[in-house]
Amino acid sequence: MATDFKSIPIIDIGPLLAKCDDPKMGQDSGVAQVVKQLDQACKEAGFFYVKGHGIPETLLKQVKNLTRKFFELPYEEKLKIKMTADSGYRGYQRIGENITKGVPDMHEAIDCYKELKPGMYGDLGKPMEGCNQWPIKPTNFKMLMEEYVSLCTELSRNIMRGIALALGGSPYEFEGERAGNAFWVMRLIGYPGVHSANDSDIPKEDIGCGAHTDYGLLTLVNQDDDITALQVRNHSGEWISAPPVPGTFVCNIGDMLKIYSNGLYESTLHQVINSSPKYRVCVAYFYETNFDTAVEPLDICKERTTGAKKFERAVYGEHLVKKVQTNFVC
Repeated sequence: MATDFKSIPIIDIGPLLAKCDDPKMGQDSGVAQVVKQLDQACKEAGFFYVKGHGIPETLLKQVKNLTRKFFELPYEEKLKIKMTADSGYRGYQRIGENITKGVPDMHEAIDCYKELKPGMYGDLGKPMEGCNQWPIKPTNFKMLMEEYVSLCTELSRNIMRGIALALGGSPYEFEGERAGNAFWVMRLIGYPGVHSANDSDIPKEDIGCGAHTDYGLLTLVNQDDDITALQVRNHSGEWISAPPVPGTFVCNIGDMLKIYSNGLYESTLHQVINSSPKYRVCVAYFYETNFDTAVEPLDICKERTTGAKKFERAVYGEHLVKKVQTNFVC
C-alpha cells in the first residue's frame, strides 16, 4: 500500500544487471542491496527511478527526438497511420482521442503493441491482432523504435528478476507461463504546452493524461529532461511530482503485479499535467505478462499477507482489451 511519500527514490540497478543471468544472484551482496531498495520503493510508492540500466543516454534522447519530429509533421501526414479498431488499436491518435475515465486527454500519441498473428490467442486476442503502423517519416523510425523496444524488454525482464527476489521468490517467478513470452505496449506521447505556466490557468479538462494506473507488470518512462509534468498520488491524496532525472527511467508497477503480490505492492495512481509553455515528449514502455496468462496472487505473497487471497484471478489479455476499448474514441 502506498505511503505518504514525498519524493521518488533513485535506484542504481547496475549490481543487479551484473548478476542477472546467475541463478544464485540473490546471494550476492550487491544484488541484495538493490532488491531491498526495490522492495521498499514498491511498497511505499509503487514508483522509482532507475539508473545504471545500461541503455545509452544517447539512444534515450534519439527516441524522444524522433518522436518529436513525427509530431511536428503536418496533420495530414500523421493521419496516414491513424489508429482504428481494424488496425488492432495501433497507430496515431490525435489530441483528445484517448479517454481516461470519460474525459479526453490532452495529448497525441502513437500506440504500438507486440504483434499478434491471426488466431494466435483465439477470440481473446482478436481485437489486438495486427501489425504496428510505423510512419515513413521521419526516416529510420521503425528501425530505431524496434531496437529500443528490444532493449526495454530485456531491461524490464531483469528488473522483474529483482522484484521477484524482493517478493521472496526465485528470480524466475515472472518467466515461463507467467511472462516468459511477455506482451509489451509502447506509447509515444506528445503533450502540447500552455500559453501560461500558471497552474491556475489550466482548465481541469486540459489534463494531459488523467489519473490512472497501468495495466501490466512494469512501466519504463523516458521523459523530456527539462519539463516536470508527471505526478504520483500518495496515500494522503497529495500529488507528488516526478521531475526528470537525465539518463534515468521512471518506473512504476502495474495492476497485474499488484495482483501477483496480493496487495504487498500497489499500482499507484498517476497523471500528467504539462503546465510548461513547451511541447513535452514522453515514451512509455509497458512490460506485461504473457497475453493469455491467468494472473492470481503468488503463494509466497499470500503467506506474507495472512494467507488469504485478496484478488480474484484476472486474465491479462481480457484486462488489456477492456481498457483499450474504453480508452479510445474513433
